[in-house]
Amino acid sequence: MCGAKSKSLAFTGLLLNCLEMIFSANTGFSVSLYDVTSQSISLRWPKFSGASSYRVTATAVNTVGHSLLAHFSDVTLKATLTSLIPNTVYAIQAEAIDKNGIILAETQIMQSTAPDIPVIDQAYSKLSNSITVEWRAVPGATSYMLTAQDGDSFIETVVKNSPGTVTGLKPATLYRITIRSINSGGKSQPSPFRKAKTVLAAPILSVSSLSCDSIALSWKAVYMAAGFSVSLMRSDGLGRMLRENTTNTSLIFTNLDPGTLYTIKAYAWNANGMPGDDFTYNQRTSPNAPADVKVAFNSGALRVSWMPTEGALTYTVTASSGLLKLKCNTSSSSCMVPSLQCSSEYYVSVTAYNDAGSSKPTDAVSLKTIPCAPVNISIEEDELGHLLVSWSSVSFGHYYVVFVKSDDGLEVHCNTSYTQCHFQSDCGFTYFISVFAYNKAGQSPLGDVFNYTTAPCCPSDFRAVFVSSDTVRVTWAPVRGADLYETRAAAWSTVVLCNDTAPACTLSALQCNTRYRITVHSFSEARGSNTSCAPKHVATAPCCPNDLILTQVTQSVTNISWSAGKGAQTYVTTLESPKGQAKCRTLQNYCLLGCITCGTNYTVSLKAISETGLTSSCTYQGYSSSACCPSGVKLYRLSNNGIRVFWRASDETMNYSTDLHGSKGNFTCTPSAGRSHCDITEIPCGDVYTVVVAPLTDKGPKLTFCPKKIYSVTCSGSSVGMVIYRGKSNAEHI
Repeated sequence: MCGAKSKSLAFTGLLLNCLEMIFSANTGFSVSLYDVTSQSISLRWPKFSGASSYRVTATAVNTVGHSLLAHFSDVTLKATLTSLIPNTVYAIQAEAIDKNGIILAETQIMQSTAPDIPVIDQAYSKLSNSITVEWRAVPGATSYMLTAQDGDSFIETVVKNSPGTVTGLKPATLYRITIRSINSGGKSQPSPFRKAKTVLAAPILSVSSLSCDSIALSWKAVYMAAGFSVSLMRSDGLGRMLRENTTNTSLIFTNLDPGTLYTIKAYAWNANGMPGDDFTYNQRTSPNAPADVKVAFNSGALRVSWMPTEGALTYTVTASSGLLKLKCNTSSSSCMVPSLQCSSEYYVSVTAYNDAGSSKPTDAVSLKTIPCAPVNISIEEDELGHLLVSWSSVSFGHYYVVFVKSDDGLEVHCNTSYTQCHFQSDCGFTYFISVFAYNKAGQSPLGDVFNYTTAPCCPSDFRAVFVSSDTVRVTWAPVRGADLYETRAAAWSTVVLCNDTAPACTLSALQCNTRYRITVHSFSEARGSNTSCAPKHVATAPCCPNDLILTQVTQSVTNISWSAGKGAQTYVTTLESPKGQAKCRTLQNYCLLGCITCGTNYTVSLKAISETGLTSSCTYQGYSSSACCPSGVKLYRLSNNGIRVFWRASDETMNYSTDLHGSKGNFTCTPSAGRSHCDITEIPCGDVYTVVVAPLTDKGPKLTFCPKKIYSVTCSGSSVGMVIYRGKSNAEHI
């Protein structure tokens, strides 16, 4: 028997190793865990009624002869079992015992102790933000928790095996390192600590090229640093390495090659000469100025070319005339600067750039250009349907031509020696406008192209249709130029707004029996709203009732009642399902609907009709009729003073409740779903019982209108005799 029990406990332990609480199915007595270590398991339990003491037994599974027994008084509700074997599954049994030594309740859990405490072999730092730890593996451990403590603060990390690394540490800081082993049972106690210090942080360099042959470096002081080492060499490996050791926080390397990429490394060392993290940075020296700059002007564009310079990534061409500067950026060895028509003398220079900075600009080359395009162009709608285009006069300009093109492709122009032109315009159009100056030399280059959008057109012939007592849908034909429409319904001090991009809008929350002034305004982002649109007046249909209540009177009759709807005179209520429809038309605020099918979902709707015939269609939450009552309810005698109630179920998945009411007692039983009978044992004989079988639902109390039948239960000696049907109860609903 003992061997069989051990195998059973071992099997249970494998299945329930992670379980922390098991309840006794009969008594509710339970025990729970609140701490587990390598050699201890801490338990707690609730006070059990009638217990004068508690006994806890811990038996090691698959370990012969190792068990622990402990007794506790009735005031002790928690305990710690110690001197346990690490990494071992224990079957722990707790018993509640009364003053006579009788076991009142018991419960059992399976719990493994944590693995044994690991031992750190060594701890060291290779990076300023981490410490690496090495240790010997502990049997049964699935992972390990490393802890690095600095004063009151500590950082923990979980790793699978040795070596493990704790990151997120502070540079040049001494830490106390401990390790715990972990399995599914819990964590061991921390190991004896080892001290380890993180190395110095790397200096963070700020690097720049002051000139084409030098690189300057600076950095902030590093905590605990005694000095710094900085090395520099060409990134392509050519040339020799330059190295400088210093106690300062800045350094300059000179006599370098222009436009060349250099690799820089720097690290700090402490008072013992121990180096810390290093910092690597790539920096290019700035380039020399370009050579052999050539300038050419052709058809209104300036072409500049030059010889490439070593290490340059981009070039900038600058053409200056007084305070005006035009620039052209390129990565090639030539650049086009357009639109130089300003009747001015330009001075052109070229500057080379790379990620280190810029060269000195080349010596300027001069160039004279042709007249400029007109500037200060303005467009305004001086009156509805007319645009006025004006501009500033241009030096050397003899006359001007203004081109106006609408967004439908139509173009007109104006030829004048003045500085303004008039054009006709229509609503909802965008016009693109350009102005050219002319002289004997020819046409000016294209200046800025301006656009002007007129106000959008007003929606016309819009329709307003009420969809419910407080909601009206307004529709209209789209109009040109409108990005958005604003529909406004105003009545007295109340205003309802609706904004939409579609040519339709639904205004809700309108007041009942109210005359509204409805206006649709078109709106465009470029020009705003057209406020000259005409309104339309609409009167609101009666309100829907605020609430509607359905009460099932019998299995086939339902009463519906509702609050009065403002402005409504007549109501039509409808219950509709795939099995049929029930409808009632009334002047009252209630209605009795028959022909209701039990166990059916109905759609509930109501129409409120005003005196003038305006109708509001109101929809409410759906309604489910009650489950169907069972039929064929009968009583049969069982042996041993028992009664069986039998019925024919209307739904095989439905649960039913059986009630027997008599002068000697009331009895209830509820069988499981799908059962069509229920047994009541030990019922008193010699009494008349009223029997009701009703379906159970999750919506509320049992149904009260299922049929009630009367049976007489006679006595045969002291046992149940005959069961005689006496008919239906007079209290049954008709």
